[in-house]
Amino acid sequence: MAARLRDVAERAGVSVKTASNVLNHHPHVKASTRERVEAAMAELHYRPNLSARSLKHGRAGFLALAVPAMDSPYFAELAARITEEAAALGFIVLLDVTRGDADAERVVLEGMRSHVVDGVIFSPLALSADEIGSRADSLPMVLLGEPPVPSDVDHIAVDSVAAARAATEHLVAQGRRRIAAVGRETTRGTASARLLGYRQALEAAGLAYDGTLVIGVPHVERADGHAAMQRLLALPEPPDAVFCFNDLMAIGALRACVEAGVSVPDEVAIIGFDDIAETRYANPTVSTISPDLTGLARAALELLSRRIDGHDGPAEEVRVAWTLEARETTLGVPERRRSQPTEEVPAPDRPSASAAPVDPLDPADPADPADPVAAEAGVTGSVTR
Repeated sequence: MAARLRDVAERAGVSVKTASNVLNHHPHVKASTRERVEAAMAELHYRPNLSARSLKHGRAGFLALAVPAMDSPYFAELAARITEEAAALGFIVLLDVTRGDADAERVVLEGMRSHVVDGVIFSPLALSADEIGSRADSLPMVLLGEPPVPSDVDHIAVDSVAAARAATEHLVAQGRRRIAAVGRETTRGTASARLLGYRQALEAAGLAYDGTLVIGVPHVERADGHAAMQRLLALPEPPDAVFCFNDLMAIGALRACVEAGVSVPDEVAIIGFDDIAETRYANPTVSTISPDLTGLARAALELLSRRIDGHDGPAEEVRVAWTLEARETTLGVPERRRSQPTEEVPAPDRPSASAAPVDPLDPADPADPADPVAAEAGVTGSVTR
């Protein structure tokens, strides 16, 4: 016979109410009491009756998290943070991977109508603002990243324009003048915003925008950064710095430099974006933009839980803090370590992808404040060394 909550309470020596408070993550429970109840649940193999909980509380107790990929270290870490924050609020997270496919993203939105979940945290790549907005009233939803955002949907993102501008300014501050950019082939979303920040920094430094130094790639993996860096190194006048729009591409670019005998950062400096763990263990360590993923997850859950509880105020736009982590691919290796043998970066984990130039963004002034992507949100981040 399956264990009941009453059985758990008796085993732990507490009331049924206290056992229920532990089950529902009530904050005002002593740590020692919580440990006894959780131990009793484990010993009795207790599983809550989710249907009964749904009827009692008027909600399912589940949230959906839909992201483009889980083999990306960034999204894997983000999912872990969101799951932790959701558990603290008494929610279980169901994960869906869309691969950025429009049909898969539509399935996410259609699934919202079934009310299997209480709300959705969604990072779309393919759908338009109109298509997202047409289904946004069926269930509470928070959007992540920088997709086209309907005016009536809560949205959380890092300010990619400001962060990309800071990354490029950091390269300029190291004396670099031929600064390349590597990102996804697109004229919208995150890649477009980061390209805009890159262009703004060049203009502020009095450096001309050179389309031959901007390489578009079909994906954003290590092999794409590797292929793009090979193309840049083959130019008659190669760049002296590269801003990769994510860390995986930066690590691929670093590997291409190692293979070509190009010294990083003496000949080419490299900076990425996301601060994945691999950047801290590469040799040399990779400079990067580090978003506050815990803050992002917490903000997403706070917004979503308020909507689930019935809040119907105007949609909110939240910008998450970030820092610039300046490491060895831009600052160099400390003198005390120069005599030690170096360790090669692991080889790319899939075949090289073709790379093609990105067409310049709209010919309007890249710093034009009328461009909605360029709108500032008051978060400037900081630099750490």
